[in-house]
Amino acid sequence: MQEGVLLRELNRRVTNGVAFAIDLVSAAAIRVEGTEAKCALRDVVELLHGYADVHRALAMPAGETLIQAASYIRKLGCGMRRAVLDRMNIPLALATQSLALQPERCWHLGLIVHELVMHAARHACFDARAGQIRIKLTRNGALVNCVILDNGWRPARETSDRELRIVRDIARALGGRIEQGFGAEFTSIVLSFPLTERERGANWSIATRQMRAPRRTRAAGSNAAALRSLRSPDALGALLSLSHPMDAS
Repeated sequence: MQEGVLLRELNRRVTNGVAFAIDLVSAAAIRVEGTEAKCALRDVVELLHGYADVHRALAMPAGETLIQAASYIRKLGCGMRRAVLDRMNIPLALATQSLALQPERCWHLGLIVHELVMHAARHACFDARAGQIRIKLTRNGALVNCVILDNGWRPARETSDRELRIVRDIARALGGRIEQGFGAEFTSIVLSFPLTERERGANWSIATRQMRAPRRTRAAGSNAAALRSLRSPDALGALLSLSHPMDAS
């Protein structure tokens, strides 16, 4: 209980600090003369807004109500795009399945996803290829799988392993594990963890409601999804269905 209070107070202070910095830089952008200087300061404001989005998404949630993890991860992804990935010209694609998680466990998932995406952005070598990172969140029965896949490769496996220790620790808190896969032109990290009894019941109810939805509605949704996938080619989509060697951690 005390730990949660301290974390929320720390989050409040950081949030207020970032908001204050945004106000200061915004005011400076208005006062400064010169188009180049104004553009540079506005770019800093946009960067700070992106980090604020990520910080809000990673705040420890309050209450006991289950959280829709798909929406949570998408919100976090938007923040990471705005803060970092768009500036590095690295697209982030998301494929998420409806998944209800307890608040603290959803927060743990978000911490892991954030660290793995940032890890890929920092360390993946894309060579002459256009970089891309993809997140895929799925549920298979009582097991959750979250795949972070990029189309780069890692030049230093040892450094990568050291930096992933905290991710493994958080995965163990979820009762799960991390596995890594390496290829000549891709790297994948898979987080797998079991649902709790409460989460299993909630997700079973969600799946039951979806199965009872009118067939025409489900078909229309499937057709729309197919059209979106055709309009937005995904260079990494095929890799997610391929089997490749994994190094268990």
